[in-house]
Amino acid sequence: MTKNYFLKISLLGDGAVGKTSLRERFMGRGFRKEHMMTIGADFASYERMIGDYKATFQIWDMAGQETFQSIRSRFFRGSMGALCVFDVTRPDSFMNLKTWIEELWRHNGRGVIPITILGNKADLRDNHSVSVQQAEDYARAISQHTKKYGFEVVYMDTSAKEGLNVERAFDTLGLTIIEMLQKGNLKIG
Repeated sequence: MTKNYFLKISLLGDGAVGKTSLRERFMGRGFRKEHMMTIGADFASYERMIGDYKATFQIWDMAGQETFQSIRSRFFRGSMGALCVFDVTRPDSFMNLKTWIEELWRHNGRGVIPITILGNKADLRDNHSVSVQQAEDYARAISQHTKKYGFEVVYMDTSAKEGLNVERAFDTLGLTIIEMLQKGNLKIG
């Protein structure tokens, strides 16, 4: 019998880094160049198999603009993990990840929860972009802290436009959450 898991995850990062596009691509809706700005937060559910597990992803897409910071904390509540997204062509969005991660861990009600860092718009990378090496080094540095909580931070280049690593990103985070639930390192309630 297949065990079912309900996974509340947050998509976080600065405005216009491609969070909504990643979610839409993951849910099989393809890629649209233009999106309306997310106000506060938006969510959608999507069910899929991850290996032998049936997972229902409840994906909370957080508004990235600073004006929504005061209301975001309530949407983080109950999150079991997060995809932390930056735009590889905007180094400032990479530098802001630290603040996003701290905000998530402070307001989710569980403390330190699994995260995966995504460098989106990898199809647009140029000489001024955040390098894969920089992002991997950052993920390793955070992992020094998160290992004691039972997980390491993974970095992936993604492209919502091309579909690069989109399913892999969600599945990797989902599997990490499921494994932590099974080991008792993450509580459901």
